Amino acid sequence: MTGSSISSDASVRHDSVPEQRRAHERSAAAEARRCLADVRTVTERLDQAVGELTDQRMHQPSRLPGWTRAHVITHLARNADGFVNLLTWARTGVEHPMYPSTADRDADIQEGADRLAQVLHEDLRASADRFAVASERLGDSQWLATVAGRASMVFPAANIPSMRLFELWVHLADLDVGFGFADIPEAQLEGLLGTAVARLVDRPDGPSVHLTVTLPDGEERVWDLVGGAAGEVHEVSGAAAPVLAWLTGRGDGRELEGDVPVLPAWG
Repeated sequence: MTGSSISSDASVRHDSVPEQRRAHERSAAAEARRCLADVRTVTERLDQAVGELTDQRMHQPSRLPGWTRAHVITHLARNADGFVNLLTWARTGVEHPMYPSTADRDADIQEGADRLAQVLHEDLRASADRFAVASERLGDSQWLATVAGRASMVFPAANIPSMRLFELWVHLADLDVGFGFADIPEAQLEGLLGTAVARLVDRPDGPSVHLTVTLPDGEERVWDLVGGAAGEVHEVSGAAAPVLAWLTGRGDGRELEGDVPVLPAWG
């Protein structure tokens, strides 16, 4: 009796470990797929906006210094393909770098920006389709596979949908086609803020900031950006949309409260 009871308890404890892991996999996969639905929605909005651009408007300046709208659209297409490489890595276990090198990435954007509006639109649409197909091929456990992006940043593949969503919304604003950060769906702002903050934490050239953000529903979120620049901690607060614009270098922070510092260049 006693021996049988001990064996049964040990079996329960042993089986609970893989079950916890499977539950974690299912949760990560479900969140990634939920975010992919948001990616599809903004991709459709982007596709419509780009489809309305003439050759003349396509090659006019964007809101990004030194880049035309064609540069922005080419970047978004190559960014999608870069994420396809990482999704392939997660699915197969064979390393597929996001880009061959930073120099190759930059050269592809420069060369691609010279194309006609129709060609740019077709490239953007085709790359979005490749991203969608690659995303659909991942099983639950593969979303937790570790991959490495630019600057050897390591993260689980489950982060890729939110990273793509961030790129799409920010660069849709950069296109200067009547869209701004205030137009981002309220439910997505907190996640986008988290992505932006993650890229500024522990920047050796950045200031230390205690950031309080008021979300559209009135809830507050707090982040600490611990930088390497000398000086005291800056207390900054504000609404979600203008904070996101400031964090990404698309806003000057005039709508925010507190001792608003200049942030290092985004990139």
